[in-house]
Amino acid sequence: MDADVIVVGAGLAGLVAASELTSRGRRVALVDQENAANLGGQAFWSFGGLFLVDSPEQRRLGIKDSLDLAWNDWQGSAGFDRVDDEDSWAVRWARAYVEFAAGEKRSWLDTHGIKFLPTVGWAERGDLRADGHGNSVPRFHIAWGTGTGVVEPFVRYVKQAARDGLLTFYHRYQVDELVIEDGSARGVRGTVLADDHSPRGVSSNRDRVGEFELTAQAVIVTSGGIGANHDIVRRYWPERLGTPPTEMVTGVPAYVDGRMLDISAEAGVRLVNRDRMWHYTEGLQNWDPIWPGHGIRILPGPSSMWFDALGRRLPDPCLPGYDTLGTLKHLRTDADIAGHDHCWFILTQKIIEKEFALSGSEQNPDITAKDRTGFLKERVLGKGAPGPVAAFLRNGADFVTAPNLEQLVEKMNQLTDKPLLDVDGIRRQIEARDLQIANPYSKDAQVQGIRNARRYIGDRLGRVATPHRILDPAAGPLIGVKLHVLTRKTLGGIQTDLDSRALGTDGTPIDGLYAAGEVAGFGGGGVHGYNALEGTFLGGCLFSGRAAGRAAARQIA
Repeated sequence: MDADVIVVGAGLAGLVAASELTSRGRRVALVDQENAANLGGQAFWSFGGLFLVDSPEQRRLGIKDSLDLAWNDWQGSAGFDRVDDEDSWAVRWARAYVEFAAGEKRSWLDTHGIKFLPTVGWAERGDLRADGHGNSVPRFHIAWGTGTGVVEPFVRYVKQAARDGLLTFYHRYQVDELVIEDGSARGVRGTVLADDHSPRGVSSNRDRVGEFELTAQAVIVTSGGIGANHDIVRRYWPERLGTPPTEMVTGVPAYVDGRMLDISAEAGVRLVNRDRMWHYTEGLQNWDPIWPGHGIRILPGPSSMWFDALGRRLPDPCLPGYDTLGTLKHLRTDADIAGHDHCWFILTQKIIEKEFALSGSEQNPDITAKDRTGFLKERVLGKGAPGPVAAFLRNGADFVTAPNLEQLVEKMNQLTDKPLLDVDGIRRQIEARDLQIANPYSKDAQVQGIRNARRYIGDRLGRVATPHRILDPAAGPLIGVKLHVLTRKTLGGIQTDLDSRALGTDGTPIDGLYAAGEVAGFGGGGVHGYNALEGTFLGGCLFSGRAAGRAAARQIA
């Protein structure tokens, strides 16, 4: 045997699994098609949000959360409707994960040195129903260091394990086959790729220089999802979400290609819920891209007005920060606009300064560097938009500014092949909304949401602009932002039991084969069901990677 356990994929789930194994004295072969610069995978690039329930941070801010409330939110969001088949393990994973988030997760992260910002974000505010999708309270805990900081301790562990002789890195080894013999996983076969010294995230070559085979007593697949492979995204795009866009921007590096899903299926592994996926509607073309088609997601506060490609205000609950897939469904199923791949935000300078954040470690250098002084100066005490947001405002292809609505709409029309927007129609909608600002109460759901958000101190201080008229010159200039669909995650994948053992097509575990992270739908083949509550992707990698590493270590004890 080349190792006790082979871990396929050096992203967050793979690193966690490997650290669990080596901390128990098991020998690990860590195999990845990218070079050493890419340890940590796509998690490295993330904003670092983690879903926690009834945390010290929440309690300090007066947020009353509980396991019961979080589980009610999770079930309402997931909408599990295949519980006798594809969701049979996903439901159990979901319950276990919410219990983890309400229990051990916070202290476990603390043992690894992962700390959090004092404020808690309110992501996915939901579909406006108590029993429907969304977070009833803020639960989005941002790690100091962003995703880079979450990945860092586990990178440190595996590097130390390598120095101790317990782990061997196989960089530029691309797995093409899982070796299953007599019903048991025995190793992997694949292609050795030519050396590539590209920086992290940059596309690498696929030049073949040899072949390899590695053997072990167990194999853990942690190879990520499909977000960079638009062909696979379109192949499994569900009918319930209408037609897939012709053009999308890409929220993950090119190596997130989905290869191991089909390779696993060819080995007899059961894949479930492949029609469930998670893509954002607030994507921007990155003016300074790292990977092909590199897109950045706006993390919006609740005040920007959202219009479709024809200039019609989106209906409730298609509000900024509320219901990601509900908004995607509306944009892709409305016959009048389904042929257009974009929509629009219209906002003010006052809104962008307070409410715009950009997802990604590189777009939040102060948090990534754990620069508490810089964070306070720029985000709390500073004037103007944060530096990365201001850079997009200056350089981004999707941003236009103007002193009045006529000039703004003219510039917005210049960003499309045909002038689709009518200034008079947009003006009527904005003026109607602006009339709702005069009172502390309103019939407009978005204005109600703004005022509700400002009752939460975390939003009032750092996330939600003081309510004002969009057409108030004192709040200007006006800003138009062209938004694109941004690919991100698959929510389905390899079906696993609660020990992360991969199941075969007959529903029974394949001896010695495990799966964790996005390739396993973050556990069970679809722990999120149809919708995510956010802050659950990194957490899913941590939780399922931990389960896989511990279970594999027990197997070969």
